[in-house]
Amino acid sequence: MPTVELKNPTEVARQLEAQDYLCTPAVAVTVFLAEKLAKPILAEGPAGGGKTELAKALAAATERELIRLQCYEGLDEAKALYEWEYTKQLLYTQMLKEKIGEVLAGATTLAESLRRLQGHESSFFSREFLLPRPLLRAILADQPTVLLIDEVDRADQEFEAFLLEVLSDFQVSVPELGTLRARHRPTVILTSNATRTLSEALRRRCLYLHLDYPSLDQELKIVTRKVPGLDARLAEQAVRFVQKARTLPLRKAPSIGETLDWAMALLLLNARSLSRETLLDSLNVLLKDRDDVEKALRELGR
Repeated sequence: MPTVELKNPTEVARQLEAQDYLCTPAVAVTVFLAEKLAKPILAEGPAGGGKTELAKALAAATERELIRLQCYEGLDEAKALYEWEYTKQLLYTQMLKEKIGEVLAGATTLAESLRRLQGHESSFFSREFLLPRPLLRAILADQPTVLLIDEVDRADQEFEAFLLEVLSDFQVSVPELGTLRARHRPTVILTSNATRTLSEALRRRCLYLHLDYPSLDQELKIVTRKVPGLDARLAEQAVRFVQKARTLPLRKAPSIGETLDWAMALLLLNARSLSRETLLDSLNVLLKDRDDVEKALRELGR
């Protein structure tokens, strides 16, 4: 199935907006250039700033499959690239006992038996028994995909070095099968919450995009679009409250998604204004830490 072409930055912004993702001109330009230059995007910024949603919206806008690799400490090549389905191999071995018996018939020593079995080894290390993980799935895909490598800063530096090799050539060497090359180079978005400094080598290979929390006007547009039934005046009050809350020394600043959850909660509660009573009833939807709730009520709930 053919995918939707990104013709220019203006068209990119329009296509993303059609997926309810409102972006700045800088985001639209970066996405357009990444597509045309075949470069990965490194989207960095605070958690909840819309980095992951950008990949989801781009996949939907271009009608491509989204393949997601969630990074974490201890992630290794096997979990990201491929594994052999040993259980399936064992099952087939049990099913083909008679055939194996025929292969070994007449063998007089263990060494001879092993040599005969090794002659059929390729049958059990074929694509039939290969279990592709996200990176290999993106390489083997029959159609262009969007590959989201989420929270790459949580992975170890050793994995980051391995990732550089894959992103350079989009080919993988599987000892039993040879080199597997990408039929279609995927559009790659790496996200980082900046919990550690990523290598210069990785940054050089990417187009950099800093995604911060949206401005008041932009966040108000998002709320108005996603929660259309909310009173306009209350929506503005809520967004102003969120914007001020993010300036406080909170353990976890509210994300865009939490702003939307709160706006929906206010709508469901039939709230008319951000009275202290309304805040007491609903602020736990926006803030997910007891100290943060108390701090926001103390500083902003007057």
